Amino acid sequence: MAEAKKENWFKRAWGKTCKYFRELKSELKKVVWPTPQQVLKNAVVVVACVIAVGVFIWLFDFVAQVGIDALINAFH
Repeated sequence: MAEAKKENWFKRAWGKTCKYFRELKSELKKVVWPTPQQVLKNAVVVVACVIAVGVFIWLFDFVAQVGIDALINAFH
């Protein structure tokens, strides 16, 4: 019996790559993309959260520094 000849490595890799991009294209067609207004709204929320967390970290750092300075001055 003659064995079926296997495709070479390049043809298999090229076929898998093409299949990947075909599937990627079909999946991207299913995505519900946000409107520019939604993007702006979400960006504002993210910036506000970043600022809030930054202020919280700054306040904690400031209070900790004042406390440590007070302890150092008390025992110095």
